[in-house]
Amino acid sequence: MNLRRAMRRWRGLALAAVVLICAACPLSAQETADGEPLGDPQAGKALSDRDFGVTTRQFGLDRRVEMYQWRREFGIATQGDGYERVWNAAPIDSTGFTSGYVNPPRMPLENKRWWSESATLDGKPLGSEVLRAVGEWRVFRPNFSRLPANLAATFQPEGDGLGSSENPLDPQIGDLRVTWRELRLPSLEGKLELRDGVWHLRPEAIAAALNPAAARERAIVVGAEPEDKRWSPGWFALAVVFALGLLYRLRRRRRAKAQAKS
Repeated sequence: MNLRRAMRRWRGLALAAVVLICAACPLSAQETADGEPLGDPQAGKALSDRDFGVTTRQFGLDRRVEMYQWRREFGIATQGDGYERVWNAAPIDSTGFTSGYVNPPRMPLENKRWWSESATLDGKPLGSEVLRAVGEWRVFRPNFSRLPANLAATFQPEGDGLGSSENPLDPQIGDLRVTWRELRLPSLEGKLELRDGVWHLRPEAIAAALNPAAARERAIVVGAEPEDKRWSPGWFALAVVFALGLLYRLRRRRRAKAQAKS
């Protein structure tokens, strides 16, 4: 009789534990939803390089301008001062170069970069440091249908961008080539946290962005438990029920042994 009462008591406690844990599940899910992004980031307003009529719907736009220039080389192969022609994104000062090896004093066009200022995730602003820290620049070939007439007279399609060379296979000193890159975001899972209504990088994500080599080493640690494999409330409830069931079976065995001895 005492055993039956004890069993009713244990079953009641188990049922109460399951009910309480299940009742807490929606709250836990809501906390997760508030702390982790659910959707995909949106870049917001399109970015445009108005000089060339180039537009992107991604999170950043980068214009890279290179000029064909003379560069001085030192070494045994050149037997002293030697010069070679190279594409360079900054002007090379040719002061002191031998006559005939003169570069233009400045770049006719500037390198420029534009960042999205209206990026959002789940309807909340995405911090600018997220774009700068984890964004990936990728070359893309724009549609040059909006190229202004004055530039169309100077530039022609060349590779993924534009070039000013009359013969792209034989560029001359001072010729330009212009290419564009757009900023794309990788997976942001586990990298963000919501603070004051704005998505920011977690400290560990900032550290990984500053030291990608260390991040790769941490990623391949053998036997490391992934962060997302944590005990959910549902699993905890099952564990409680299993433990109570095991306790019940142990009590039954003890009672059977006691009856056998008597």
